Amino acid sequence: MTRWDDGYGILQVAGVAVPLEVAASYRARTRGLLGRDGIEGALLLTPAASVHTFRMRFAIDVAYLDRSLRVRAVVTMAPGRLGLPRPLSRHVLEAEAGAMAGWGLRPGIHVGVRTQDGLDTA
Repeated sequence: MTRWDDGYGILQVAGVAVPLEVAASYRARTRGLLGRDGIEGALLLTPAASVHTFRMRFAIDVAYLDRSLRVRAVVTMAPGRLGLPRPLSRHVLEAEAGAMAGWGLRPGIHVGVRTQDGLDTA
C-alpha cells in the first residue's frame, strides 16, 4: 500500500503528463479546491471515496480511483453539489470541467503518479 504525503507530482494519463497536487493530510483534503478560481492540472485526494462542491467557484471533473489507480468512474459536478460515495474507490482526482476528457481519462484505464519525492505508482 502506498503512503502518500501532501505535495506535488506528475499524473500520467494515456501518455499525457499532467501537473498534480497531492492532498493526503486531513487539512489538505478538507481544503481541496475551495477558495480557488481554477486549477492547473489535477488534485489527488487520498484517501477519499466521495467529494462535494459546496462553496466552489467552478465546475469540476471528478475521477474515482481504486487501490491500483484504475479509474472506476468519471463525473462532472457543478458548484453546490454532493457526490455519492463510490464503493471500492480509495482516491479521487479533481480537475477543471472538461480537462479529463482532453487527457483521455475514462473508466477502466490505469493512471500513474510520480511524486516530488520520487515515488512512482502505476
